[in-house]
Amino acid sequence: MKRPCLIIVVGYVIGIIVGLYFKTSIVLFYIITSVFFLFSKLFRSKNIKKLNIFSIKRYFRYFKLYLNKKIIITIIISSIISNTNIIYQNKSYEEVYMRLKEEKNIKLSGIVISDKQEKESYNKYIIKTAYNNKKIKLYIMVNKEIEFEYGDEINIFGKYIKPDGQRNYKGYDYLKYLKQLKIYGTIKCENIKKIKNKQGNKILRISYIIKKKIHNNVCKVLNEKESKVLLGLILGDKTEIDKETQENYINASMLHILSVSGMHITYILLGINFIFRKLIGKRSTNILSIIILFIYMFITNFSPSVTRAVSMAIIYLVSKIMYKKNDIYTSISISLFITILYNPFLIQNLGVLLSYGGVLGIVFLNKRIIDIIKSNKDKRKTLKYKLKPKIQTYVDKLIEAISITISVQIFIIPITIYSNNLINIYFPITNLFLSILSGPIIIVEFIFVILSLIYIEFAKKISIVAKIGIKILNYISVLGKLPLSKIYVPTPKVYSIIAYYLLIIVLFCIYIIYSEKNPNNTQIRIKNLIALIKINIRKNKKRVKAIVLFLLIILIVIKVIPQKMNIYFIDVGQGDSTFIVTPNNKTILIDGGGSTSKEFDIGKNTLVPYVLDRGFTKIDLIIVSHFDDDHVGGVLTVMEELKVCQVIISKQEENSENYKKFKEIVKEKKIKVKVVNKGDRLHIEKNIFIDILWPNNEKQICENITNNNSIVCKLHYKSFSMLFTGDIEEVAEKQILEEYKNKYKIFNSTVLKLAHHGSKTSSTQEFLELVNPKIALIGVGENNRFGHPNDDVLERLENISTRIYRTDINGEISMEVNNKGRIKIKKFIEG
Repeated sequence: MKRPCLIIVVGYVIGIIVGLYFKTSIVLFYIITSVFFLFSKLFRSKNIKKLNIFSIKRYFRYFKLYLNKKIIITIIISSIISNTNIIYQNKSYEEVYMRLKEEKNIKLSGIVISDKQEKESYNKYIIKTAYNNKKIKLYIMVNKEIEFEYGDEINIFGKYIKPDGQRNYKGYDYLKYLKQLKIYGTIKCENIKKIKNKQGNKILRISYIIKKKIHNNVCKVLNEKESKVLLGLILGDKTEIDKETQENYINASMLHILSVSGMHITYILLGINFIFRKLIGKRSTNILSIIILFIYMFITNFSPSVTRAVSMAIIYLVSKIMYKKNDIYTSISISLFITILYNPFLIQNLGVLLSYGGVLGIVFLNKRIIDIIKSNKDKRKTLKYKLKPKIQTYVDKLIEAISITISVQIFIIPITIYSNNLINIYFPITNLFLSILSGPIIIVEFIFVILSLIYIEFAKKISIVAKIGIKILNYISVLGKLPLSKIYVPTPKVYSIIAYYLLIIVLFCIYIIYSEKNPNNTQIRIKNLIALIKINIRKNKKRVKAIVLFLLIILIVIKVIPQKMNIYFIDVGQGDSTFIVTPNNKTILIDGGGSTSKEFDIGKNTLVPYVLDRGFTKIDLIIVSHFDDDHVGGVLTVMEELKVCQVIISKQEENSENYKKFKEIVKEKKIKVKVVNKGDRLHIEKNIFIDILWPNNEKQICENITNNNSIVCKLHYKSFSMLFTGDIEEVAEKQILEEYKNKYKIFNSTVLKLAHHGSKTSSTQEFLELVNPKIALIGVGENNRFGHPNDDVLERLENISTRIYRTDINGEISMEVNNKGRIKIKKFIEG
């Protein structure tokens, strides 16, 4: 069996994926497949049939060339092992979550194994502790005044906070992220005491001290911005880089240079070879390189991309020391196996996907792209002279740099779009610059860091060289500020990503077959088969055209025929946000939640990704009920980042900071704004309109002016209706009852978005009876400090037989409304 490591890893990955995404044992799948195969063999006809070009059986024979019994058995065994392991680990995590949550007060002792993470109102550390006879890692939250060092042993007393999973469609999964770090949650410390210092693993503690010294010395020599970028470049630590710089690097498709990867390791090896090869010899230099790479892996805290790059480099160096040929596929396999054996949840890590995706892109495509570029150049008849050898060498290197950039981007573009929803038209330019300039810059910066560690005074004298390198990178990143540097695209479906990679594989295989000078029998058969398919298509041109036309008509009809209306009540924590998609795919956003912390932008981190995940890059209509943070915070970000056609607001008596920012964005983005009053009607499309029922701009309520003059509007779709009430309070509800004395039916609605998150100051008995909703939706954060929703309000809703859905318990609540007004409700979290 050729490349057994590759076969084992393929099976191991299959088992993990089945366990993670299908949450079931793969053994059952194998049993069903075996039974199906046996039955198909029993009932298979022995009669010889004529050639069928589109026969599945015919093409399955080609798989048999690569999949023999040994390979199949190896894949089955390795996939069963990994599948059993991932299912067991998931159960183990759930058991720990449950036990920790059951304990009201947690008493633990543990060892600090991380540096301080400074947050707005607290400091955060990672500790390693023993719990229930198991070693686990936890975050701890402590007061800003309290500081610890790596290796401090501490006693803690506090409350456990379980990490959140997904709460919205394709939303951020903090639980999944922490599993990739092997962290089980957070303890909010009420009492904490240091017992000892310099505890834990000595090697890890020494590597931490080295990392800390590098950090401190670099910060002494360079200014704050330069030092943060340099530490990101050399250690992969992006946490302290300011948001603007990170945004520029992201928009310019340069963020990968601040994540230590194979490129960095390659340049480290080049630097070591350049300095030591003549001094100590080739073999000794390779041994020294392995030692340095191990130290480097410890200093960078075994990040997935570093582990991948270092493990592949070490395998390569070992093969050189042992005078054996290095097989790239085996190296990739062993590297990936080490990563997922340590933590199988890392298979979902973006860094791992990008790192291995980039390597596979280079392995599969680089040589072929170089061949294509060179063959096209050779075919040019206008080239009447040959380049000088030195110039030709530079041209070849440039071609190789371009080829590597293209190879990597072809392979990782679906991953980057899926994770970031961004396309940058300047990425070929930035990546070409990086491919040429990053080598010298990385080598210079590494030498500077080593010198700063050994002799800081000398590092100060040559700091100008380090500064130039950082400035070059920062200048290139300015491309991220240019127009069209940030183009948002909807999140691609998983099936379209699979189809993309299948197409790449098919084209890759066809290219190999047609570029082979001495094809084997199988390649000749495939070429003949392709030729036969072409002949049959030419013979049946009319039929093929008819089928293509028929499929296009079906796709157009599916798009044109009105669908059902979908209403998504998004979980934005302690706030309100509703995203509506009409039958003709018009989009409406009513409010957008808000951020409770400066460190978390609800618009950028939740709302914009949500709209893109739903497949939209444009909002046709936004309604801002009022300008409190918990309703407009996310809306402002949406207006900045996505295309917005029109915004509806009410008359504003208070010129708040949010309203000032709103006016600036409207002016900059040239967004239409309409100020509405009670009695106005917004026509959306056939059978859909929105009635504005409040406020009365002529006599606004002075008491709590922002909340009580919120827009109250009613969405109509045939027999279905939904009332949105902003944050109106009892005083507004009484005035509404007074003004609509003889028109109570106007307020009667199928669904009510409860006012002010279920506060006791809203939703009076009289108002609820006026609306008489079948369903009530409450936008509220888990364990919020306001005590929302109020128990009396919930009781009043139950008294009128209203079904209650709330985001703190159910996460996102989605409603599908058909053309007869029937509602299908789905809770994202069953609770």
